[in-house]
Amino acid sequence: MRILQKKLMALFSLLIIFALVTGCAANEEPKEEAKKSGNKTDEVFKIGALPDQNAADLSRSMDVLAKHLGKETGMKVEYVPSVDYAALVTAFERGEIDMAWFGGLTGVQARNLVPEAEAFAQRPRDKEFHSIFIAQTSVKADKLEDLQGVNFTFGSESSTSGHLMPRYYLKEAGIDPDKDFDGDPSYSGSHDKTYKLVESGSFKAGVLNEAVWEAAVAEKKVDLNKVKVVYKTPSYYDYHWIINNVDDKFGNGTGDSMKKAILDIDKDDQDLKEFLSLFQTDSFIETKNENYKTIEQVAKDLGIIK
Repeated sequence: MRILQKKLMALFSLLIIFALVTGCAANEEPKEEAKKSGNKTDEVFKIGALPDQNAADLSRSMDVLAKHLGKETGMKVEYVPSVDYAALVTAFERGEIDMAWFGGLTGVQARNLVPEAEAFAQRPRDKEFHSIFIAQTSVKADKLEDLQGVNFTFGSESSTSGHLMPRYYLKEAGIDPDKDFDGDPSYSGSHDKTYKLVESGSFKAGVLNEAVWEAAVAEKKVDLNKVKVVYKTPSYYDYHWIINNVDDKFGNGTGDSMKKAILDIDKDDQDLKEFLSLFQTDSFIETKNENYKTIEQVAKDLGIIK
């Protein structure tokens, strides 16, 4: 009898060990299968955007987009604000931001740091974007060359439309921004601040992107009795969405589903009305990394990037 009891106890112990081992394996297997099958994890997918206009408006609109992307993809999506252009690039490099709305220059900088990142969408207008040079109406300036000798403000130092391309066109017009203005040029930090600084008289002239300027005029946020347009640059590629290498982090197919959610945005979706209004578009179209080679070359020629 004792021998039988010992055998039964041994068998019972083996069954318990087997149950524990198989239970652990069962708990881990779905995680591995989730990665292989493309199932989403519980980790939050984080999106960002270039802080080039009013922070409150941008945050509110990007929260709207995050909610939409979550609904379309079944993922937890969250907007993470950035204090400045450089902070967004750094967060993207570290993987703290999974997808972001960049300008042409910051997009090039981000992809140089994360070679596997992909530019995949832009607004239709970003295929032919422009910068707008403005001045106080009292300034006798009808062309770019007339701005020589005035005090001047760019936007952010890392801005494509507020600094990089304007600096390029100033040099083309024979103006060295570091020598030919009244003092060193300033950097306002954002496009909306630029037109306000010119309007207030803090600077005689400045430059900003056409989308923000057109919105300011349409919404009567700028006094056209005080500020005038001096010059509109030739076109160039600018703003675009870039996605990080997200499949390894969230599961196969994550990148494709997120890209589709952006490209399928419908202008008639009332939930996205505020977001589309701030971004001044009703849709997004496909783009690719190669479209920004010219911006990269200009930045290298001007010594802004190596």
